[in-house]
Amino acid sequence: MILFLTFVAATLGITFWASRQTKTAADYYAGGRSFTGVQNGLAIGGDYMSAASFLGIAGIIALSGYDGFLYSIGFLVAWLVALLLVAELMRNSGKFTMADVLAFRMSPRPVRTAAGVSTIVVSIFYLLAQMVGAGALVGLLLGITTPAGKAWTIVGVGALMIVYVVFGGMKGTTWVQIVKAVLLMGGAALVTALVLGKFGFNLSALLGQAAATSGPKANPGNFLIPGLKYGTDAQGLAGKIDLISLGLALVLGTAGLPHILIRFYTVPTAKDARKSVLWGIGIIGTFYLLTLILGFGAAALVGKDAIVAGDKAGNTAAPLLAQAVGQDIFGDVGGTLLLALIGAVAFATILAVVAGLTLASSSSFSHDLYAHVFKRGNATERQEVVVARISALVIGAVAIGLGILAQGQNVAFLVALAFAVAASGNLPAILYSLFWKRFNTAGAVSAIYGGLVSALVLVIFSPVVSGGETALFKTADFAWFPLSNPGILSIPIGFLCGYLGTIMSKEYNASKYAEIEVRSLTGVGAEKAVQH
Repeated sequence: MILFLTFVAATLGITFWASRQTKTAADYYAGGRSFTGVQNGLAIGGDYMSAASFLGIAGIIALSGYDGFLYSIGFLVAWLVALLLVAELMRNSGKFTMADVLAFRMSPRPVRTAAGVSTIVVSIFYLLAQMVGAGALVGLLLGITTPAGKAWTIVGVGALMIVYVVFGGMKGTTWVQIVKAVLLMGGAALVTALVLGKFGFNLSALLGQAAATSGPKANPGNFLIPGLKYGTDAQGLAGKIDLISLGLALVLGTAGLPHILIRFYTVPTAKDARKSVLWGIGIIGTFYLLTLILGFGAAALVGKDAIVAGDKAGNTAAPLLAQAVGQDIFGDVGGTLLLALIGAVAFATILAVVAGLTLASSSSFSHDLYAHVFKRGNATERQEVVVARISALVIGAVAIGLGILAQGQNVAFLVALAFAVAASGNLPAILYSLFWKRFNTAGAVSAIYGGLVSALVLVIFSPVVSGGETALFKTADFAWFPLSNPGILSIPIGFLCGYLGTIMSKEYNASKYAEIEVRSLTGVGAEKAVQH
């Protein structure tokens, strides 16, 4: 509890300090554009290595073996799309939010409305995962086992998150993410080293023990080959398609995530935007290699039964591994200390990510919907910031309610749904806007709404929501869509809707496209726009 509360106090101190530095809209939305490429790279790592990365992936690998590693690979490869197609161009073209890029060459009100709605929906999906992870983690640390007790922990995390965003803004959130990235890498590296040391740094011995302890009793070796989670005999072809759908969502989703896109606006130059993504890739890539050891280490040293007893979706595998390996090497006190350390780091992880998500969605509501749609560009900076803080309260409350409903779901899986929604609605609009000369307002609105609605409808009528043991509504069954992840269908629908909307509209502004092309590639004109 002492370690735990120390982390919370330290992050609250950072937030209080940042609140005194936040005076303008640029400070609140973009941290005054004062962060270096290295600092922003650490913050990107802190923003991206969420509860899904640390708790969810380790849990899926521990329970499903080889199939769980797809999440690590997908989350990492996705950054190449962000680096090559989005990072520098977004930094040069926009101001505070994703909608700034889309609205530049199109009718601003309908485009900003669509982008604002999409940002809020994607952020709430992602927030949902963090809240579920928080409930499982704090429940483990405090010995809370009842759903009602975990629900109250979710409320507490949500309240802290709202405090970070309302008072700290982007500056406070970024520093919390930097601190958290360093702590998470250190904690994960420590547990990984202890696990490997226990097996004499012999990876083969670790994998063999994991298969023997947690693999299927009839054939433990199946734990190390594909097909334990996706493509099983019971799933048939649908399982294999679900695997492809998940991979598509993971690889394409990052470049459409609002809380990642706004990170590119916190640096002073396009060179720093590129540099921050390269640093982010290095940090994230190293971390995902560590998740492989953490997952198989939990399978070997904790065992599937004990992991499921702690949390049926496997979200507590990493903290339980820390306790087990610490106890084995250092005794009971060592096990307790290591559990507290990893638990506190994971909690800092959740707080940093939910702060970034809430900031992205509240910024989009105030800057895009309130200032440009409701007020038609006549809102003052002070009004925008006040509305952003109020909307952070509302979005936080919604996330808390949905997080309580979704208890029992694996957090990596919930994040994969957020990636699918982002890849279906946001990514087609962004790529078309940056690279297609003919693209127009009708195309942007069609791409965002078409991808967003199709992804949401397919999720609602999938086994995620009804018709299964791990579904949100276990007693109902209205799942006519057989796949758990909608990406394989909803992503092409988003691109198709954007194409059809564009060619069916006569609107076309060649000069605006030429201007954004020059700006996105060179940065000329972007600084002036930012200052205004």
